[in-house]
Amino acid sequence: MERDPPMEMLAIESLDHEGRGVAHRDGKVVFVEGALAGEVVEARITRSKPSYALAELARVLAPSPYRVSPRCRWFGICGGCSHQHLDPAVQVAAKQRVLEDCLAHIGKVEPEVMLAPIHGPAWGYRRKARLAVRYVARKGGVLVGFHERRSSFVADMLGCEVLPPAIGALLPALRELVEGLSLRERLPQIEVAVGERVSVLVLRHLQPFTGEDEARLRAFAEAHGVQLWLQPQGPDSAHPFHPLDAPPLDYRLPEFDLVLPFRPTDFTQVNHDVNRVLVRRAMQLLAPSPGERIADFFCGVGNFSLPIARLGAEVLGVEGAFTAVQRALDNARLNGLEKRCRFQYMDLFQVTPAVLAALGPFDKWLIDPPRDGAIELVKALPADAGPRRIVYISCNPATLARDAAVLVHTKGYRLKAAGVANMFPHTAHVESIAWFERGH
Repeated sequence: MERDPPMEMLAIESLDHEGRGVAHRDGKVVFVEGALAGEVVEARITRSKPSYALAELARVLAPSPYRVSPRCRWFGICGGCSHQHLDPAVQVAAKQRVLEDCLAHIGKVEPEVMLAPIHGPAWGYRRKARLAVRYVARKGGVLVGFHERRSSFVADMLGCEVLPPAIGALLPALRELVEGLSLRERLPQIEVAVGERVSVLVLRHLQPFTGEDEARLRAFAEAHGVQLWLQPQGPDSAHPFHPLDAPPLDYRLPEFDLVLPFRPTDFTQVNHDVNRVLVRRAMQLLAPSPGERIADFFCGVGNFSLPIARLGAEVLGVEGAFTAVQRALDNARLNGLEKRCRFQYMDLFQVTPAVLAALGPFDKWLIDPPRDGAIELVKALPADAGPRRIVYISCNPATLARDAAVLVHTKGYRLKAAGVANMFPHTAHVESIAWFERGH
C-alpha cells in the first residue's frame, strides 16, 4: 500500500528564480510551488533529493500581506502564469532582487546604480503567444490554451487574462472551430500575433485542409475580425489565408516616429507598452548621436537599430536569423533610414576576435540576445580596445551576470547601472537592462 507523501509545516524565507517559495528543513532546501516569502505553510513533499526537496502547497497558515486573489479562474492549472497570487508591485520588486542576486553571486559584480523598474499594464498585455491545441476525447473534445503547469498537457481553459481581451475571449470559439475541422487531430498549435491594426492567428497544420475546412476558416475570420494565416511546415512556410486585404501586422514606436511591420512568426517583444519604455531607456543610456558608429547585435526586425538611426548615428544591425535581417532592412527603408542603417547576417554564437575585428571599430554597442546570452561575443572583445559604452538588454539574468563578469573582470568595463523591465507580469520571467562603460 502506497503511503501519502509527507506533509511539512514550513516558514517561507524568499522566492527563487522560478517564483517558488524557499524554505529550509533538516539542512535541506525545500522549494514550495505557490508559497510566498514571509508565509507559514503546510506543504506536501513530492520529491526528495539529498540536498533539496520539491513540495506542493497544501494550506497557507499565515499568509503574506502581499498575497492577492488570482484574477484568472484557471490560475494554478494553466502554466502561463505563476505569480497572480502576488501583488503586481511586489512581483517587480522580487524580479529586481533576482537580478541583483544573479549579478552578485554569478557575476561577482555590483551596479553603481540600480535603475527604477519599468512597469506596464498587468493584464491584457501579451501580444504574442503560442497556444497549444489538442484533441482529448475524454475531456469532451478539443482543448486550446497554454500547457498545464510543469506538464505537456493542455490546460482546459475558456479564457485568458494576460492575452488582449478580444483574443482571450476567443478560446471557446477556437475550440469549436478546430472541433469542426477534418484535421482536428493534426493541428497542434495556433500562434497569436496582435498588431496595431490587425490580430493574426497562425494555424500550424500537419495535413492539408479540405474545401469544407477552408470555408469554415473564412467564416471564422470574418465573424471574429481576425486574419488567419496557415503554416504547413516550418515558420517560413506561414502565409496569409483570409482575408488577404487585411492591414499589415505592425507595431509602433511613436516617440521615434517609427512603424515596424513584422510577420507573425518573427520574434518581437510580447508587451508593446513595456517595449516602448524599454527602447526609450536604452536610447537614454546609449545616447546615440550624429557621427557615431554603433553596432546592434541580435538586432531582430530593428527594434533598437531604427531608434539609434533616428537619433542620427550610423548603425550596423547584426542578426543570426536571415529572415529578420531582411525584415530589418525593409523596415529601415519604410521609415526612411536606409542611409544610416546596414544589416548583416552572422551566427553570433560562433564569433571569434578575427570575425569581430572584421566588422570595424564601433563607438558603442547594443546587445539584445536570447536566453543563452552573448558569451562568445563578449569574449571576442579585445581587452584593451572596443566600444566605450555597451547597453545590454537581457531576458535571462543568469546569462547577463555571466557575461557581465567577462566584461567587468577581463575586458575593463564598469557596470554603471542595471534594472528590470516587467515584460511578462505574473510570471517569473525577468527582463533587464544594463549599462557598461569602459575605463574608470
